[in-house]
Amino acid sequence: MSKKLRIGWFTFTCCEDSSILFVELLNEHYFEWKERVDFAHVKMLKSKNDMNNLDVAFVEGAISTDEEEKELKEIRANCKKLVAIGSCAVTGLPSAQRNNFDEATKKEIRPFLKSYHLWEKVKKLEELVNVDDSVPGCPMDTQLFLKVLEKYLKEFGA
Repeated sequence: MSKKLRIGWFTFTCCEDSSILFVELLNEHYFEWKERVDFAHVKMLKSKNDMNNLDVAFVEGAISTDEEEKELKEIRANCKKLVAIGSCAVTGLPSAQRNNFDEATKKEIRPFLKSYHLWEKVKKLEELVNVDDSVPGCPMDTQLFLKVLEKYLKEFGA
């Protein structure tokens, strides 16, 4: 039996629509993937997760807090490849729409940002870490996701 691709799926500031599509893809591909993929860190599938020594980390969402930035950098340090999943991870938007608010609106939301320890500006992943691949879309483009996953299954011999 060949090596399994060790993956993690992580979600930050977004609506988690790509996560929903990932679960739907599992409905279609589970029996194929269970032989080729080690779902090491996928909180929506299991309660005991391990992010150490991942081959690929799929990261959905933009980054909007110090805590999220810290976790993203930990993920990057523990994976060989990092894939930005969905528009928020790739471009920051729509989660980063507050970055473009006028001054009056920024002043109005400032107390909420402070209360929840949110940054004034939301960042896309590549502003903070090296991103190896991306799957844009809101939600993600599932056909492109499947191509990226297959690419890494081949690259890592799974």
